[in-house]
Amino acid sequence: MPISPKEIVSLIGLTSIVFLIAPIFLIRYVLLYNRKKKKHEEEKLAMVKTLETELLRTQMEVQEQTLKTIAYDLHDNIGQLLSLTTITLSSINLDDKVKTAEKIALVEDLTARSTKEVKALSRMLHSEELLSRGLFSAIEFELDWMKRSDRFTINFKKPKFESFTEDAGKETIMFRLFQEIINNIIQHSKATEIFVTLEQVESSLKLTIRDNGVGFDVDATLKRKTGMGLYNIKKRAAIINGTASIDSTRGAGSVITITVPY
Repeated sequence: MPISPKEIVSLIGLTSIVFLIAPIFLIRYVLLYNRKKKKHEEEKLAMVKTLETELLRTQMEVQEQTLKTIAYDLHDNIGQLLSLTTITLSSINLDDKVKTAEKIALVEDLTARSTKEVKALSRMLHSEELLSRGLFSAIEFELDWMKRSDRFTINFKKPKFESFTEDAGKETIMFRLFQEIINNIIQHSKATEIFVTLEQVESSLKLTIRDNGVGFDVDATLKRKTGMGLYNIKKRAAIINGTASIDSTRGAGSVITITVPY
């Protein structure tokens, strides 16, 4: 059946339209793709800047908390040792040789203990050096310091190996989360026991901190301004692509779990 000239014209017209529309769609697709790619790059850059800003603030907070700990220890521990040394020296009676020898031996012991405490404090001053040894070592050092107060029974479940990640920034934020949770326990929980577990669970690093304190209403606390600490914990965990689970019951203590991709 012969094709009429009209049908040929229509076919040519339709073919022309298709060839005209196809490039338009292709150009539009490329433009949309480039726009999405640019937006993705901008979002990625914004996330990097947010992480860098949060990391800087976290490092400053770690240093601030370290200095507070040092200040408390200088006042409560080393200050007491030096006071005892002074009192012992001032009470020496050179005519009583036996007592003098005993007191000099005591002064030597107090001086040695003071020196040991000062060396430990000097290690704390270098929080970057502490964190450079790994998250496990930093947490263990902080918990050992808490044991000295005799206020808490510390239970630390040690991991099978010390190095979890080579991401120093992530470890710094994890360590600050640990410090923040511990500070909340010290200030508000009235706990006598603290249980800390650091472990690798499948493809995640999991930090669990539990106490036997008075507990609190999580939802009510989050709604009030006093819950800002809890918001910070959740926010910081999210910044390193992690999650923070906060569970507490009045009279039954609290459990906070930080889970971060390993």
